[in-house]
Amino acid sequence: MGIPVKLQAFEGPLDLLLHLIDKNKVNIYDIPIVEITNQYLEYIEEMHRQDLNVMSEFLVMAATLIDIKSRMLLPKEVNEAGEEEDPRQELVEQLLEYKMYKYMSYELRDRQIDAGKALYKAPTLPDEVKEYVEPVDLTELMGDMTLSKLHYIFKSVIKKQADKIDPVRSKFGKIEKEEVSLTDQIAYVEQYAMEHPDFSFRELLEKQAGKMQVIVTFLAVLELMKMGRIRIMQEHIFDDIQISAA
Repeated sequence: MGIPVKLQAFEGPLDLLLHLIDKNKVNIYDIPIVEITNQYLEYIEEMHRQDLNVMSEFLVMAATLIDIKSRMLLPKEVNEAGEEEDPRQELVEQLLEYKMYKYMSYELRDRQIDAGKALYKAPTLPDEVKEYVEPVDLTELMGDMTLSKLHYIFKSVIKKQADKIDPVRSKFGKIEKEEVSLTDQIAYVEQYAMEHPDFSFRELLEKQAGKMQVIVTFLAVLELMKMGRIRIMQEHIFDDIQISAA
């Protein structure tokens, strides 16, 4: 009596084999090859009306099963390491690989179904809302800090930069104009504030390579304060001014 299954329920010979293994509740690593082969042959007997190209794939697997079945009846072969070879090993590896991809396809199918249930809406914010910038209270932002204190630190750093110049060697060679972009320096200071939660104003200026960089960095700090992107504070009157990201 044939197995009451339909070809369209299976995607190929490996799919049918997995079905038979699950149906018989056997261990995939210890397939009862005689029983599975017999059931497999019974199934393909029902396929005589199916497309020959499809049936040929099942016939190739049938020949493989018969070959394994005959090898199981013979004395076991021994490899170079002295271990007995299992004629079913290659088939088991194919089944495990197929099973893995089969369940991966189920996962992708479920994700596609879930994605099809998601609806998206294009943003419809009015231009005046998108362009709105929250006002910054400079008095609150500055706290007890004053421009005169910033100016004092700025002048002291500029003096240090000037002291680094060799009065003799500086007269030799061609002096190139130092190009420093305020936009780039604003981005640099903002990035520095993100990477350093708390740092001093003096420390920031002393990291600059030249006088022009110090000046533009000073302007960048003022601009970022105005934009509300950084905060500055000074606990005592002669302490270093501390900067942190807002």
